[in-house]
Amino acid sequence: MKNFLLNHLQKLNISGSFLRTIIYTIGHICIAVTCLMLIASVPFSVAMTDAIVEPLLNGVWYYVLDRYWASRVTASKITV
Repeated sequence: MKNFLLNHLQKLNISGSFLRTIIYTIGHICIAVTCLMLIASVPFSVAMTDAIVEPLLNGVWYYVLDRYWASRVTASKITV
């Protein structure tokens, strides 16, 4: 089971996209909680709810964008 999980994660991490997405999402959650609490003066529980849902959706968007971007860069290197 452990090898299956590791192999699956390695496949997802083609060109580092998955790892970059995870790091980006964790950073986004921390930044969102801080901003919501300092700027909007919302309670921690509300800040955490928004800071988890919104960055997770952004993380999915970033992964799709990064995979597309990486495929375009690879394709342009092949044709040049």
